[in-house]
Amino acid sequence: MVETAPPVSGDETSEARIRLDSIAIRDFRNLERVDLILPADGVAIIGDNGHGKTNLLEAIYYLQIMRSIRDARDQDLTRFDSAGFHIAASLFEPDAHDISIGFEKSTRRKKVMLDGVQPKRLSDALGSFPSVMFSPRDLELVSGAPSERRRYLDLVLALTDRKYLHALQHYRANLARRNAALRNAARRGASDAEVSVWEPALAEHGSRLIETRARWVASSTPQFARLAEEIGEKGAAQMRYVSPFAESEARYDVLLAAFEEKRALDMRRGVTSVGPHRDDLELTLGGRDLRLFGSAGQQRTAAIALRMLEAETLRDHAGAEPVLLLDDPFAELDIRRAARILLMLEKRGLGQTILVVPREADIPPGLMRLDRLKMRDGTISA
Repeated sequence: MVETAPPVSGDETSEARIRLDSIAIRDFRNLERVDLILPADGVAIIGDNGHGKTNLLEAIYYLQIMRSIRDARDQDLTRFDSAGFHIAASLFEPDAHDISIGFEKSTRRKKVMLDGVQPKRLSDALGSFPSVMFSPRDLELVSGAPSERRRYLDLVLALTDRKYLHALQHYRANLARRNAALRNAARRGASDAEVSVWEPALAEHGSRLIETRARWVASSTPQFARLAEEIGEKGAAQMRYVSPFAESEARYDVLLAAFEEKRALDMRRGVTSVGPHRDDLELTLGGRDLRLFGSAGQQRTAAIALRMLEAETLRDHAGAEPVLLLDDPFAELDIRRAARILLMLEKRGLGQTILVVPREADIPPGLMRLDRLKMRDGTISA
C-alpha cells in the first residue's frame, strides 16, 4: 500500500470537508492493484499520459455516480482477462464510512456495500461520496451538443435531490417504453393506445424535471455570473433553461397535450420528439451564445464556472466541501485564468484535492503543498 502523510482524525480539523482516507482498486481498466492512503489535503500524482492517471480519477469518481464518468460500459472498465473489478474506500463525510463496489463480468451484476450493508436499490448509494471532477474535456459542457448540458443538469440535481432522481428514473423508463412502441408503429403499424398509454407518466415525471431544472437554473444564475466574473470575463455571464414548457403554469396538462399533438409525427419517425429530454441549458456572455460565438478561453471559463457551481451545490447539500478531482484541468488555460481559479478555490475553503498531471512542473503554485506520487503503467509509487 502506498502511503503519504497519514490522514487526520475528525477532530483535528475545524473545517467541514469530505475526505477520502483510503482506496483499494482491483482490475479497473489498466489498474490491476492500487492501494492508497491519502492525507487530508490530498495528493498530486505525476505520470506520462496513457499510464492510468485519468483511470484512477474515474475509479474514485465511480464511488459518486456508480458508473463511468466517460459513459463506458462496466464490462469495458474491467481489466483485460479479469473476471470483474472492485473498488473499496474509507471516507470521512464528516463521519467515517466505508463503501465498496464490485462488478462481475460474467453475470454483469454490480454489488454495492455501504458500511457493510447492501442498499435495497443501487440508486440509494448514488452520491455517497460527494466529489467533483474537473477535466479539459469539460469544454464539451459549453461547446458540445445539448445532451452534454442536460447530462450536467441531471447529474447535479440527481445527486442533491432524491425526488428529482426518482422522477428522472421513471421518466427515462417510460420514455424508453414509448419509443419502443413508436418504433413498432413505424415498422409494422400500431394503435394510438399502444403509444398513448405511456404519456401520462411521462407528463407527470417530465413536469417535475422541468420545474426542478428551471428553478435551479434561475437560482444559480447569479452564482454562475459571479464565478465567470471572478475568473476574469468582462461581459455578464448568464444561464437560461430552454424549454417550451418552462414558463407554463399547468405544466402537466401542457406537456400531456404536447405528447398527444406530436403522436402522429412521432409514430412516423419512431422517436419521441418533445419533452425535457429535448431541452437545453443556454450559456451566454454579454448576450452572445457561448457555444456558437465564445472564444476557446471564454468557453473554458464557463465550463470551469459550471464545475465550481456544481461543487457549491454539492457543498450546500452535504454541508461539507466535496473532494476535488483535478485531471490536469489548467493545461489549456492561460496563466491568468488558472491563477484566479486557484485563488477562488482557496478563498472558499479548498477541499481535499487529488491532482493528476504529466509533469511536476505542471503542478500549479497554489497546489505545490500537496504530497507527490508517481504513476507508471497503472502502478503508483512514492
